[in-house]
Amino acid sequence: MTGHQHHYRVGVEWTGNHGTGTDDYRSYGREHVIRTEGKADIAGSSDPAFRGDAAKHNPEEMLVAALSTCHMLAYLHVATLAGVVVTAYTDAPDGTMVTEGNGGHFTEVVLRPVVTITAASDSAKAEAAHEDAHHACFIASSVNFPVRCEPRTIVENN
Repeated sequence: MTGHQHHYRVGVEWTGNHGTGTDDYRSYGREHVIRTEGKADIAGSSDPAFRGDAAKHNPEEMLVAALSTCHMLAYLHVATLAGVVVTAYTDAPDGTMVTEGNGGHFTEVVLRPVVTITAASDSAKAEAAHEDAHHACFIASSVNFPVRCEPRTIVENN
């Protein structure tokens, strides 16, 4: 079975040349700009542990954010199909990466969504929707490390 292809085009420009390029590990900045046509630029850098600017987004944070937002969007869709009315959704995801020599890799990301639903909604269906959302998340399906979900459901008072 063949699916539909979707393409995502972005532009990335390194802006960290402080005058001498990469002549020394300490002489260049890790700053960069991520551009997508018609959208606000994203100011990026590396993690401060890797000589980056803490005030800018780093790739590791953006990967964790992509997993969290992908799960959220999939969850909202699945919940709607299940008749669960979601009135609020927050997440505090946490990613773990280990470095080895000049490389490294993520070992896991844990999502911690807190979902508020109406009193008339079925909380068991709301909880079960996380599993379906996990399988529907394109980003989680594309990474080679576990993405765990530790959800909490809050039922609104009437």
